[in-house]
Amino acid sequence: MSPCPGRGPPIQLEPMSLALLTDKYELTMLEAALADGTAERRSVFEVFARRLPRGRRYGVVAGTGRLAELLGQFSFDAPDGTLQWLVDSGTVAPSTAEWLASYRFRGSISGYAEGEIYFPGSPVLTVDGTFAECVILETIILSVLNHDCAVASAASRMTAAAGDRPCLEMGARRTHEEAAAAAARAAYVAGFAGTSILEAGRRWGIPTIGTAAHAFTLVHDSEREAFASQLAAQSAATTLLVDTYDVRQAVNLAVELAGPELKAVRLDSGDLPHLARAVRRQLDALGATQTTITVTSDLDEYAIAGLAAAPVDAYGVGTKLVTGSGAPTAEMVYKLVAREQAGGRLEPVGKRSAGGKSTIGGSKWAGRRNDDSGTAQDEVILAGPAIRPVAPEAYGLRPLQVDYVDHGQIDPARLGAGCLAAARARHQASRDELPPAGLRLSEGDPAIGTTVSNVLDGAGA
Repeated sequence: MSPCPGRGPPIQLEPMSLALLTDKYELTMLEAALADGTAERRSVFEVFARRLPRGRRYGVVAGTGRLAELLGQFSFDAPDGTLQWLVDSGTVAPSTAEWLASYRFRGSISGYAEGEIYFPGSPVLTVDGTFAECVILETIILSVLNHDCAVASAASRMTAAAGDRPCLEMGARRTHEEAAAAAARAAYVAGFAGTSILEAGRRWGIPTIGTAAHAFTLVHDSEREAFASQLAAQSAATTLLVDTYDVRQAVNLAVELAGPELKAVRLDSGDLPHLARAVRRQLDALGATQTTITVTSDLDEYAIAGLAAAPVDAYGVGTKLVTGSGAPTAEMVYKLVAREQAGGRLEPVGKRSAGGKSTIGGSKWAGRRNDDSGTAQDEVILAGPAIRPVAPEAYGLRPLQVDYVDHGQIDPARLGAGCLAAARARHQASRDELPPAGLRLSEGDPAIGTTVSNVLDGAGA
């Protein structure tokens, strides 16, 4: 029987084409460039944010490892009718479709190492290749980085507020199904300890967490039966949700059934600071001194900071995390900053219009200057005619950029669980460099300033 009686058979969803996650104007620009001869002109594009979300003091780079994975799959010649649809829809001419049939990115990509902190103007990603092969990637690059950096930036504020207490990602049901795993990955880079979404565990080895919801208690005839069933299935090494009915009665029942070895209880509603203190006293009085308390219920970085003095052991965060806690995009842009001139020389180019949207031309490479104690003092961006002609170390700076793709070859060290662990450690180290004011949750300026120097002028850093 059809799920929609009288309306015909159910719709069969076709697999999504990765290459068609591209704005139409990328391909109309490509077609014009192929016709006028500029398609093969060497070009350098740069990804950066003109500003941080209001009041934020730093941003976090996340998604570059995921982007490297997607680049290996980004092509138009899949047997899914992509090219034929582009022609049939009038998006491109057959000659352009023929060019797209052999498309593979053969240029080079460098950028801030994943997990690194960034500031306004930081050259987060640099894409170097022909105009044709680079311009096509604009949408997919910005889609990945704007989402993942936003989530990681919010996650970092939460883990900083939580201190040594773990944060757990539980936001899959509050975002697009395809964004859920990406959000979990970005949160893990910024210090979250685990995720509820299984695909993130399968794909990247992120620890997965989860036991039971209120529905499990409600489907049973009594809370006793529900707790007994969960303990029989999962042992005392589980977390019992104790706020479906009366919290005090539920805690007594939980320890009665599980014994003092019960791993944890979870609170998901009410006055969390007050409840946590009451539950902690009750658990200790019952001898369950090692049973921990996890709190959930629409937490953000401010709520986590407000629970700092409460006897809470872990935080579960959902909606506010996967939506960037008020900043759902990192507001990054993808701009042409250099183009090839006669003789192969790269010439800086940049938008000069008014309204705060001008750009600084030229290839850029960046480093961070720390004082003798290791505290970051400023971000230094060196601009010049070529890709990183000098090493930031020569200017007394900690280098921030790594190579992701070299002439079409993706660096395997930037992929998989290994790179994720490194990004996680890198983020902690980078955040530890910030001056104390940089970790405040109150609105303020970026944690450190940014200086742009033109190496052609001999200004250096």
